[in-house]
Amino acid sequence: MPCLLFLLAPPPRPCLADSSKWLVAGCFAFAAIWKRDAEIMWVLLGAVGNSLLSLVLKKMLNHERPAPALRSDPGMPSSHAQSIFYAATVLALSLYYWLGTNYLTMILGPATLSLAAYLSWLRVSRGLHTLNQVMVGAVVGSAVGALWFVLWHWLVQEAFASSVLVRVAVILGSSAFCVSFVVYMIRHWLKDE
Repeated sequence: MPCLLFLLAPPPRPCLADSSKWLVAGCFAFAAIWKRDAEIMWVLLGAVGNSLLSLVLKKMLNHERPAPALRSDPGMPSSHAQSIFYAATVLALSLYYWLGTNYLTMILGPATLSLAAYLSWLRVSRGLHTLNQVMVGAVVGSAVGALWFVLWHWLVQEAFASSVLVRVAVILGSSAFCVSFVVYMIRHWLKDE
């Protein structure tokens, strides 16, 4: 029993939970630089939309964080969990789409979602969110990620390939939206720290 107590104790400072927003942002930046195509622009646009949805839900639900939380803003849903699970869901679905179902994807897909669950659980262990807030963030982020992935492959990709107007709208709209959101978030994150 004493061996299991380390699982319940909050991790020591500094913690990966403190830098998870930078980790997710860095992964998206790396993916954008690496892929440099319309699909990654679509995924980035979805990430921005997912983040904005989290802000709207926080204001609508106005659910308090746990009592000892250091922050006073609403905690439902966890925007960290929502962003992390959006990214993990899109990545896992993309792996299955690109590589098919094989041993590699059967390991990497669940491993990606497990890492997302661990990073989200750190928010609970740090007392920044309740388990329900993280679970709602995970469900919403996963649902948005799956929907955004399906929209690309069933609707947008074909329209993008066949219409110059759709190409211009997706590329310029995604670029402008993403750059302005990145500037806003960096200013917001630096202000918080």
